Amino acid sequence: MKPRWLVTPYFFEQRDLALTAAVSDGVKYVLNDRGDLPSREPAYLARLHKPIAEFTCQISAKGGLPISIAGDCMASLPVMAGLQGAGLEPILVWLDAHGDFNTAETSPSGFLGGMPLAMMVGRGNMSIAGAVGLTAVTEQDVWLVDGRDLDPLEAVALASSGINRCFMQDLAALRFDRPIHLHIDNDVVDAAEVPANNYPVAGGPSLAATIDACAVFAAHNNIRALSLSGWNGALDKDGKTATACRDLMQRIVAVC
Repeated sequence: MKPRWLVTPYFFEQRDLALTAAVSDGVKYVLNDRGDLPSREPAYLARLHKPIAEFTCQISAKGGLPISIAGDCMASLPVMAGLQGAGLEPILVWLDAHGDFNTAETSPSGFLGGMPLAMMVGRGNMSIAGAVGLTAVTEQDVWLVDGRDLDPLEAVALASSGINRCFMQDLAALRFDRPIHLHIDNDVVDAAEVPANNYPVAGGPSLAATIDACAVFAAHNNIRALSLSGWNGALDKDGKTATACRDLMQRIVAVC
């Protein structure tokens, strides 16, 4: 499959052009830049998300590999919607230090970034998912990898859900006979190696272990879309986190 890259340089409504550094030098990409957004209300986020869904659907339908780079995990929803629009029913493999499984009822802060995986499976407010035509993914078709920083009620919700969970060292051995949407929040890597995140989490796998596990997994499964939730460019003074993300994506794409 030929890779096609789309960069949405936003953390919700906040523009962050540093995210383009996730793409290797010389590789062409489409820039999904919609100008200033007044807020992260669903109607405004839809300006960012609908082009992601359309891009994913078009590239997937042509047999290509859509790759979506954005600043937050909410942008994974239109990737899945695009795959569904192309007639696929993918397994979702979600690499993230956080669970992202909160709803308004379980979240201590109400932070939208803690809710996309819950929305992916039809929990909570579905206005953002509905704006791109997402059909809720069956919980048993979702794998959360290395989710280790959970809010108390979020942990309860995950434990009682059908979501599958494992650690990074288990990823390489997973095999599926269905197409895969592989989503990676870079903070799944130990915070010492990807420090430029708003909510860094220690105690995770090394960058090398993450790259190796993802490469083996990608080589033995049918990856039909990749999405990356990137770093905060304003915090990446030395470019360390951008380089880590670029290296990770480059290795995965090389074996897909």
